[in-house]
Amino acid sequence: MPMALEQDRLLSRMRDANEHLVVAVVRAQTLSDEAAAACHHKDEFLAMASHEIRTPVSAVLGWVRLLETGALSRLDTERAIAAIGRNAAALAHMIDDLLDTSRMLSGAIRLALLPIDLATVAHDAVETVRPLAAARHIQLTFDDGHGACPVRGDAERLQQVIWNLLANAIKFTPEGGRVEVFVESDHDRRQVRVVDTGQGIDPDLLPYVFDRFRQGADATTGRHTGLGLGLGIVRYLVELHGGTAQAASPGVGRGSTFTVRLPLAPASTPC
Repeated sequence: MPMALEQDRLLSRMRDANEHLVVAVVRAQTLSDEAAAACHHKDEFLAMASHEIRTPVSAVLGWVRLLETGALSRLDTERAIAAIGRNAAALAHMIDDLLDTSRMLSGAIRLALLPIDLATVAHDAVETVRPLAAARHIQLTFDDGHGACPVRGDAERLQQVIWNLLANAIKFTPEGGRVEVFVESDHDRRQVRVVDTGQGIDPDLLPYVFDRFRQGADATTGRHTGLGLGLGIVRYLVELHGGTAQAASPGVGRGSTFTVRLPLAPASTPC
């Protein structure tokens, strides 16, 4: 009997070891697949980033060469200066996104948290993008919710969050569409909702819209535009504030809603 018992124990240990080995092999394969996917996404991103950065740089260089000829009319000169300004701003925004993503990955982003009026921050972001909406003939409206409950946040970073959401909504809304911004109270939180009448979000893409390097196709060109970093930065900054960022859409062609919820400042009572 002692010999049989020892054999049973040995078989039991062998089965346990085999099970652990199978789990380890599966885990190793999963990690290998994830690493391969990450490498693939990195290569795709580098190719896309090179293209996206080259586009505004080429436009700026092209207009500068035309200005250097001295042959442009006054109207064309004004067009050239405006085009250089737009493309330089687009390039600066891409670089800021890349720098912020690098800071995110290294954990180097720090917030200056103070009690702030979220409606004021949202209003400033709306006014910043209003010319962009006007250029696309998109109606941009703002409802401040008439609430005065402050949130604890970094005003500059929260304005960046709302700006990114608005720029995204305008980019994916066809000309003649509408983008609405609401600042609202939600029990112990304040929230900003950005609602658009744009192309909506494919249900398969919806769970991943806040992932870095993910983006849909532009509403007017039909191609992927931008670096796909904006919404990833939004989620990171909002979560750094102790809040949440959510996206919803009834489907393709039916618009989308992005909601950012932030906790109230400690001294505030629920609105």
